[in-house]
Amino acid sequence: MPAVHEKFCDLLLTDATVLTVDEHRTIHRPGSVAVTGNRITAVGPQEEMADWQGKEVLDCTGKAVLPGLVDGHNHLYQALARGLGEGLSIVPWLCDFMWPYSIAVESSDAVAAARFAAAEALRHGTTTVVDNHYAPTDLDTTLAVADVIERTGLRGAIARGIVGPRTEIAAKRGQPDALFRYSAADELAITREAVQHRPPGSRVEVWPAPLNLTYVDQELVRRSIELARELGTSWHAHCCEGRTDPKSYLDAYRARPVQWLSKAGLLDERATLAHAIWLDDAEVEQIAASGARVVHNPTSNAYLASGTLPLAELRTRGAVVGLGTDGPSCGHRQDLFECMKQSVLAQRSTTLDPTAMRAQDALDLATRDGARCAGVDAGVLEPGRLADLIVVDLDRPHLQPLHDVVSTLVYAARGSDVVVTVVDGEIVQRDGRCLRLDEASAAAEARERAELLVHRAGMTHLLR
Repeated sequence: MPAVHEKFCDLLLTDATVLTVDEHRTIHRPGSVAVTGNRITAVGPQEEMADWQGKEVLDCTGKAVLPGLVDGHNHLYQALARGLGEGLSIVPWLCDFMWPYSIAVESSDAVAAARFAAAEALRHGTTTVVDNHYAPTDLDTTLAVADVIERTGLRGAIARGIVGPRTEIAAKRGQPDALFRYSAADELAITREAVQHRPPGSRVEVWPAPLNLTYVDQELVRRSIELARELGTSWHAHCCEGRTDPKSYLDAYRARPVQWLSKAGLLDERATLAHAIWLDDAEVEQIAASGARVVHNPTSNAYLASGTLPLAELRTRGAVVGLGTDGPSCGHRQDLFECMKQSVLAQRSTTLDPTAMRAQDALDLATRDGARCAGVDAGVLEPGRLADLIVVDLDRPHLQPLHDVVSTLVYAARGSDVVVTVVDGEIVQRDGRCLRLDEASAAAEARERAELLVHRAGMTHLLR
């Protein structure tokens, strides 16, 4: 018999159903994944990887291994308000609930919420999160939130919410004065310094994020995007989430939001536009042509009755679309499995076409396309990629019998089925326990601060 040449790695996952989500959507049954340092070393059928040895070996019999999930739009600080704001559409939800809550949030609340929410995300298979943080946004808090997210084991970005002076649209919507804490110059200066502390390439970066294209001053939006270009970061913004957003913008500026960005030369591959529901055909084409990315938040959009993203139109034209949970007080559960399923159901309900979107499309949004939105070299299991991956236990009653593993994961699995989360080559969650933080302590602090915050924000009438 020929000699077996052993190959060594730090972490070896064996005997799994391996969903690579590569260009060919290859599935190995059974297969193995080898990890060395923070990169994937090898992926393949079990028999072809029999000569691999690992310092740590995970027997994944009866389990699926797939790329870690990417949450492209979140608000971790909202974790302390889960369950409140029921039965409101987007503008009342913001004006009567979220803005007063946000104004009352203190730095220590935001950090505690981010720690607690990051643990939930890791338990549910999220490995990268773009946290659109806007309460509060002083330099120290922004960096503290980034630090606590990284310490839990996640990777991602803090998209620092930039609001600036109160605009006419904001005043007409009844947005409170206290929300507008900084001048345009101060917003940009704080963002610049935060990016300098956490530049591109950091495990958790900082991006400029003009909070909402509709009510942030046009010149401040322009300068925020110019700052992103200067510093080499992506930029992030809410875009056309509410049905009235395009008309408000037309009335104020004689253009729709995406049309103005395109005409002004500001719409580019650095853009990550959250929601982007109420687009016209020209805007869909402009997004696709520019290379801008869109983050779809199907569960949040359904919860607030905001509408449904023109997903097929965007993807047909070649636009990159990822998924987001939109935070613990709007999506309520930071569970991208739920968002994958909802993304399919929403498209089918809107189009009355069962072929409008399929399970594989949803898995692509949460993995390979989500990684492109977040700008991370992950989302696919192939040699050389960052070792961000998850293990899902398929041997559970609601996942059996296993006829089609992709359909089963999208329609039947939930975040609690994730038994291992690996980020940057490190196991950071195993069997429902985050290994980098004391979850019991984080939960206790979150509960205590949540109670105090609800009283401080004057929202006790929402409790029942």
